[in-house]
Amino acid sequence: MKLNYKRTVLVGFAFFLICAFWQVYDVTIAMTLTSKFGLSQTASGIVMALDNILALFLLPLFGGISDRINSKHGRRTPFIFIGTILAVVFLLSLSFADNAQLGKIDAYSKVNDLATMELIYDEQKDAVLQTPEGVEYKLSDLYTREEFSQLTTESKATELNAFGREVEVNLYTRHVVPARQACAAAITEQDPSTLIIFLGILLLLLISMATFRTPAVALMPDVTLKPLRSKANAVINLMGNAGGIIVLALGSILAISKVKNAYMSYTGVYAIVGGIMLVALGIFVLTVREPKWVSEMQSASVRLGLDKEEPTTPGTKKKLSKGEMRSLIFLLASIVLWFFGYNAVTSKYTVYAQNVLDKDATTTLLLANVAAIIAYLPVGMVASKIGRKKTILAGVAMLFTAFFVACFMTASSPSWLMSCMFCLAGVAWATINVNSFPMVVEMCSGADVGKYTGYYYTASMAAQSLTPTISGIFMDNIAMTSLFPYASIFVGLAFFTMLMVKHGDNKVEAKTGLEALAVDD
Repeated sequence: MKLNYKRTVLVGFAFFLICAFWQVYDVTIAMTLTSKFGLSQTASGIVMALDNILALFLLPLFGGISDRINSKHGRRTPFIFIGTILAVVFLLSLSFADNAQLGKIDAYSKVNDLATMELIYDEQKDAVLQTPEGVEYKLSDLYTREEFSQLTTESKATELNAFGREVEVNLYTRHVVPARQACAAAITEQDPSTLIIFLGILLLLLISMATFRTPAVALMPDVTLKPLRSKANAVINLMGNAGGIIVLALGSILAISKVKNAYMSYTGVYAIVGGIMLVALGIFVLTVREPKWVSEMQSASVRLGLDKEEPTTPGTKKKLSKGEMRSLIFLLASIVLWFFGYNAVTSKYTVYAQNVLDKDATTTLLLANVAAIIAYLPVGMVASKIGRKKTILAGVAMLFTAFFVACFMTASSPSWLMSCMFCLAGVAWATINVNSFPMVVEMCSGADVGKYTGYYYTASMAAQSLTPTISGIFMDNIAMTSLFPYASIFVGLAFFTMLMVKHGDNKVEAKTGLEALAVDD
């Protein structure tokens, strides 16, 4: 029995375009809200959380709806096609609202421009502003008009940090950026119409993406034999990472995240990303034969004795036994718990590294991502040998170890040790992530794959929506050093709930002659 890697890669183009979109969304939308509209970090955070909030309701909804569709193009393909087209249209429309706001703040948007700096100073010199570190200041207390106007994106100074070490700070990001954003906020407050239009288009864009995310992910188990789904999920994750990496490379080439480009137009960026999404959609539509591949998988599953209850029509559903329902509940609880731990770290580590460890977080997080990418395929293969549950438990144990060791690290700890722990966390997360989704859909019939995919995403999105706020409360009210103990506790609890899962593994109960039925293109 062998995985058809070619088919899996082609199916993965749907996830490829999804991840390409979310990468550009994460990079540009927060910058637009704060820099161009002048929204506070809190208000911007609420808007950025919309995708997770919508996901709680829309992902299981559209997953269940796609289960009930029986078109000539299949159950999932229509959602992927229509959703992608709408998303690209709304993404491009978003750039027009973005450009309209740029027109309104044109007088304040020129970077390293003497007249612009003088205008900003004149309007904000007596306002109480706040640095990125939360320190309040007035421009008139720090600079004369002439001194302020001479500041550029390269203006820096040296000061002592909380650990008594000399560090270099950028005066532009510390004092000019908040003042410029205050000017943008004043314009937005005077006439919020452009912001309202922007948010309306953004809402339509997020809904469009939500319509096909679950169907796109559900297609993999639809066309893949159950024992091979961990391997297939590894390939799907690699395709998603490829989409994200391409957009990251584009952002690096265009220097999107540079301070000097905070007021650039995103029309070109959105057009390129929209083009990437459409090319991926074209490859998907021209190569993926959903009804045929689903039928072949179901026939092979019956012949191999992998699932005697596998339906031959989309309308046939399977009722879970009490044991299966209990396993599903514990599995979803495990997903919530390890996302509570892992996402708390990924969302707060940059601040933690700066304030507690006095270290740069970028390299550490990059190493974790690289380690995860390298581990995807191997852990899928390991799971096919020893089972998904044992593999996940090993991953949870590794993740707990990484976070527990990090609890004891301080500013004097060697940087390489934290890098090692994050590499271990990256491998652990790949081990968990590759196998948990296949375990969820293993318990359902083919008629319910979309609905169960929605369950998986509801559990994960609920945790990702809540844990940044809850962990922040602990860090604010107890100590910033509570981050890794917080994460360790939740990951440790996930180990025990995972022990209670008795169904969903990839135990092979097949007839003889499996290799003869392997399909390769």
